[in-house]
Amino acid sequence: MERRVSSEAKESITERLSSLEGLYFPRALQLATTTPSQRKSILLDLLSRDAAVFLERYGSQLTGDELQEFDVFNDDYEINWHLKQLRSKMNPTSEELRSRSLIVKNRRRAFLNKLICDGQYFSEDAMRGREPYLHHEYVGKFQDISGRGMARPGERWSDTLMRRCEEARLVEKIREEQQKLGVAERDWICNERSQVEEEEEEEEEEEEEEQQKVNGIARPTEMLSDPGDGNSATLPTVAGNDEGPTLSAEEKDEMMEQFTYIMHQKFLSGEDHQHLDYSQIDNNETLDDHWLREVGLDAEEKYFDED
Repeated sequence: MERRVSSEAKESITERLSSLEGLYFPRALQLATTTPSQRKSILLDLLSRDAAVFLERYGSQLTGDELQEFDVFNDDYEINWHLKQLRSKMNPTSEELRSRSLIVKNRRRAFLNKLICDGQYFSEDAMRGREPYLHHEYVGKFQDISGRGMARPGERWSDTLMRRCEEARLVEKIREEQQKLGVAERDWICNERSQVEEEEEEEEEEEEEEQQKVNGIARPTEMLSDPGDGNSATLPTVAGNDEGPTLSAEEKDEMMEQFTYIMHQKFLSGEDHQHLDYSQIDNNETLDDHWLREVGLDAEEKYFDED
């Protein structure tokens, strides 16, 4: 006797799936899936013809109760294999969770190596674009930022303007973070207001000194002079530090390495979800090949070391 999913279950399952956005359909059928009724008809046809393929394509979208409807195929190896895999993902054991965690970790590290070799995602400009404040704290505040807005050799003017707009956006993000963290206003990045205020104060002091000379009023240093002993006691002067902190080339390289290491760890821990689709990495079985090769090389090295 041929076993089938009940008609009521098939109607219920395909009705619900047909209303889901972004449901996968083979390219040859995509033009015929513009309405829910069309999608339901295609789903219903597949479920009636080949339950195993239906589970392979849409099993991850089914609920536990819906999966139970396929238990009628208890003697079908392929369907039972799909059911076991799907239920394992729904209710994994502690051992399966540990295994899955290790697989994901290895796949992310394999993908990290690919990104590093590609040279784009972990370039300094790309990392600064993702984490401008972190870059500023580790690297940017030790750099001369005046050249960031200048035109580059061979660069089109439109590209220069776009880069300047992006630079203004990043500076604003850094400043917003500085404000949140309570950084003193004088230490804000590109604080032009602070520079203007300092220049105005210097001009006012110079004007006061000139006015005092005209009026014959002694300057503060002159007021501390004792004409009786001929010695002059003057107020101590502290040289202003208008420039940011400076580091040697070796120290700058070390700070850049620290910043890059942190960005690698952020990627591995899943914090780059705004920039990458982790599901495409964590579920990518082809990345396992990288670790199979690594394991093989490690075993080979161990063998020769022990020989």
